[in-house]
Amino acid sequence: MARVSIKDVANRLGVSTATVSLVLNGKDKDGRVSENMAEKIRKEAKAMNYKPNNFARALRSGRSETIGLIIADISNPFFSHLAFHIQEHAERFGYSVIITNTNEDTAKMGKMISVLKSRQVDGFIIVPTENGKKYIDELLQDQFPLVLLDRYFSGINVSYVGVNNFQASMQATDYLLKCGCKRIALVIYKTNLRHMQERRDGYVAALAKYDLYDSRLIKEIDYRTIVNDMNRVVFDLMAGKEKIDGFFFSTNTISTLGLKKLAELNIKTPDDIKAVCFDKNDAFDFPGIAIPFVQQPIHEMGKRAVELLIEQMTRQQVLPVHEELTAILNKFS
Repeated sequence: MARVSIKDVANRLGVSTATVSLVLNGKDKDGRVSENMAEKIRKEAKAMNYKPNNFARALRSGRSETIGLIIADISNPFFSHLAFHIQEHAERFGYSVIITNTNEDTAKMGKMISVLKSRQVDGFIIVPTENGKKYIDELLQDQFPLVLLDRYFSGINVSYVGVNNFQASMQATDYLLKCGCKRIALVIYKTNLRHMQERRDGYVAALAKYDLYDSRLIKEIDYRTIVNDMNRVVFDLMAGKEKIDGFFFSTNTISTLGLKKLAELNIKTPDDIKAVCFDKNDAFDFPGIAIPFVQQPIHEMGKRAVELLIEQMTRQQVLPVHEELTAILNKFS
């Protein structure tokens, strides 16, 4: 079925397209269209199932009232919850959100940016991939309103919202130390992304205070081969001559696979080994499962990202803002 146009509505009522356009765009309040005719137009448009052409409107006005959101992994509960809060908060400001996913693929990040540009989005909120800096530089050169979320690149002048990863990681490791652990393994992605480096640095700093740091206990895994890598790492650590007594899993995806492998080996947490996870795992909501985890303020992160972007889009704030929120350790106490 063909889309009903303003011209179709005008022909049905025998009035000009300009008159119908004024009414349907809410510009009839200055008396240029009588109240009686305005009401007729609105009723007829509804009866004909007229829908505004938002793309055409964006071309005319230069604004689409949409935000482009690019996240790293939609299957990760952290990012899906983040996307939910961004969408909920953006709607309060009258903006729709187009959500796209890169699956940690830099080429796909570039493609998603191009797609969102073609959709005439007014601004971007992006969780960048490891090698995505060049695309961020291009957006900044084109003066697109932009906020980076969860991750950032050093030496780049752009607004960012995240958490203090170093402090949160140091706190999580310190908790394991206070539980009596002395050989704590860190399982972390093999990446140069700044937020992961900060989590590693926090872990190292906590152990170094007690002269317990052992670089051999940092185990890097590849996002693309995460299942096989995780199985190998956990098995090797638990089968080694020098037993470990604690795990610090650096993301919730890593923690899910790590805890699953421990269960397959019939190793119970916290009875047989202690563990702390960065981010909440949805499994922790089930009775009897009480793994301490670093809780990021997801709602506040999404809210601040939207607010900072809208401030840019409305020119209320043009200077970059770098915000690090506080993550807390949930001990189930």
